[in-house]
Amino acid sequence: MIILDYKDARPIYEQVVEKFKVLILKGVLEKDGQMPSVRNLAMELSINPNTIQKAYAELERQGYIYAVKGRGNFISDRAGLLDEKKEELKGRLRELYREGKELGMTKADFSECLDRLEE
Repeated sequence: MIILDYKDARPIYEQVVEKFKVLILKGVLEKDGQMPSVRNLAMELSINPNTIQKAYAELERQGYIYAVKGRGNFISDRAGLLDEKKEELKGRLRELYREGKELGMTKADFSECLDRLEE
Protein backbone atom coordinates (compact mmCIF):
# COMPACT_ATOMS: atom_id res chain seq x y z
CA MET A 1 0.00 0.00 0.00
CA ILE A 2 2.71 2.49 1.01
CA ILE A 3 6.35 2.51 -0.01
CA LEU A 4 8.73 4.76 1.89
CA ASP A 5 11.77 6.43 0.36
CA TYR A 6 14.57 6.40 2.90
CA LYS A 7 16.64 8.73 0.68
CA ASP A 8 13.90 11.39 0.94
CA ALA A 9 14.93 14.27 3.21
CA ARG A 10 11.41 14.55 4.66
CA PRO A 11 10.63 12.81 7.95
CA ILE A 12 9.02 9.38 7.65
CA TYR A 13 5.72 10.54 9.17
CA GLU A 14 5.42 13.26 6.49
CA GLN A 15 5.93 10.67 3.78
CA VAL A 16 3.21 8.50 5.34
CA VAL A 17 0.87 11.50 5.49
CA GLU A 18 1.53 12.40 1.86
CA LYS A 19 1.03 8.82 0.62
CA PHE A 20 -2.31 8.49 2.45
CA LYS A 21 -3.48 11.89 1.22
CA VAL A 22 -2.88 10.80 -2.37
CA LEU A 23 -4.68 7.49 -1.81
CA ILE A 24 -7.64 9.28 -0.24
CA LEU A 25 -7.87 12.02 -2.88
CA LYS A 26 -7.66 9.49 -5.72
CA GLY A 27 -10.50 7.51 -4.16
CA VAL A 28 -8.39 4.38 -3.59
CA LEU A 29 -9.40 4.56 0.08
CA GLU A 30 -13.15 5.03 0.28
CA LYS A 31 -15.16 7.24 2.61
CA ASP A 32 -15.75 5.67 6.02
CA GLY A 33 -13.31 2.88 5.22
CA GLN A 34 -11.10 1.85 8.12
CA MET A 35 -7.43 2.80 8.11
CA PRO A 36 -4.88 0.11 8.96
CA SER A 37 -4.25 -0.13 12.68
CA VAL A 38 -1.23 1.77 13.96
CA ARG A 39 0.42 -1.44 15.14
CA ASN A 40 -0.15 -3.36 11.89
CA LEU A 41 1.02 -0.54 9.65
CA ALA A 42 4.10 0.03 11.81
CA MET A 43 4.97 -3.66 11.54
CA GLU A 44 4.31 -3.68 7.78
CA LEU A 45 6.56 -0.65 7.20
CA SER A 46 9.10 -1.68 9.87
CA ILE A 47 8.89 1.66 11.64
CA ASN A 48 8.04 2.85 15.13
CA PRO A 49 4.30 2.90 15.97
CA ASN A 50 4.75 6.44 17.32
CA THR A 51 5.64 7.53 13.79
CA ILE A 52 2.36 6.13 12.45
CA GLN A 53 0.47 7.68 15.35
CA LYS A 54 2.01 11.07 14.52
CA ALA A 55 1.06 10.66 10.83
CA TYR A 56 -2.51 9.72 11.74
CA ALA A 57 -2.77 12.71 14.07
CA GLU A 58 -1.67 14.98 11.23
CA LEU A 59 -4.13 13.39 8.79
CA GLU A 60 -6.89 13.90 11.34
CA ARG A 61 -5.85 17.52 11.92
CA GLN A 62 -6.02 18.14 8.17
CA GLY A 63 -9.45 16.48 7.91
CA TYR A 64 -8.48 13.41 5.89
CA ILE A 65 -9.41 10.91 8.59
CA TYR A 66 -11.43 10.81 11.78
CA ALA A 67 -11.00 8.72 14.91
CA VAL A 68 -13.65 6.62 16.61
CA LYS A 69 -12.68 5.85 20.17
CA GLY A 70 -12.03 2.16 20.63
CA ARG A 71 -12.62 1.36 16.94
CA GLY A 72 -9.79 3.03 15.03
CA ASN A 73 -9.36 5.63 12.32
CA PHE A 74 -11.61 6.06 9.29
CA ILE A 75 -11.51 7.94 5.99
CA SER A 76 -13.35 11.27 5.84
CA ASP A 77 -15.49 12.42 2.91
CA ARG A 78 -13.02 13.39 0.20
CA ALA A 79 -15.25 15.70 -1.88
CA GLY A 80 -14.41 18.84 0.10
CA LEU A 81 -10.78 17.77 0.47
CA LEU A 82 -10.37 17.35 -3.28
CA ASP A 83 -11.78 20.83 -3.91
CA GLU A 84 -9.43 22.29 -1.28
CA LYS A 85 -6.42 20.58 -2.86
CA LYS A 86 -7.37 21.86 -6.32
CA GLU A 87 -7.69 25.42 -4.98
CA GLU A 88 -4.30 25.08 -3.27
CA LEU A 89 -2.73 23.97 -6.57
CA LYS A 90 -4.37 26.86 -8.44
CA GLY A 91 -2.93 29.27 -5.87
CA ARG A 92 0.55 27.82 -6.32
CA LEU A 93 0.14 28.09 -10.09
CA ARG A 94 -0.90 31.76 -9.82
CA GLU A 95 2.16 32.40 -7.67
CA LEU A 96 4.44 30.74 -10.23
CA TYR A 97 2.80 32.73 -13.02
CA ARG A 98 3.37 36.03 -11.17
CA GLU A 99 6.99 35.09 -10.51
CA GLY A 100 7.50 34.15 -14.16
CA LYS A 101 5.97 37.41 -15.35
CA GLU A 102 8.40 39.33 -13.14
CA LEU A 103 11.21 37.51 -14.93
CA GLY A 104 9.80 38.37 -18.36
CA MET A 105 7.99 35.16 -19.21
CA THR A 106 4.91 35.47 -21.40
CA LYS A 107 1.66 33.54 -21.35
CA ALA A 108 2.93 31.71 -24.45
CA ASP A 109 6.04 30.62 -22.53
CA PHE A 110 3.87 29.09 -19.82
CA SER A 111 1.59 27.48 -22.38
CA GLU A 112 4.60 25.93 -24.10
CA CYS A 113 5.84 24.54 -20.78
CA LEU A 114 2.42 23.00 -20.06
CA ASP A 115 2.25 21.47 -23.54
CA ARG A 116 5.65 19.83 -23.01
CA LEU A 117 4.45 18.28 -19.75
CA GLU A 118 1.85 16.23 -21.62
CA GLU A 119 4.40 14.71 -24.02
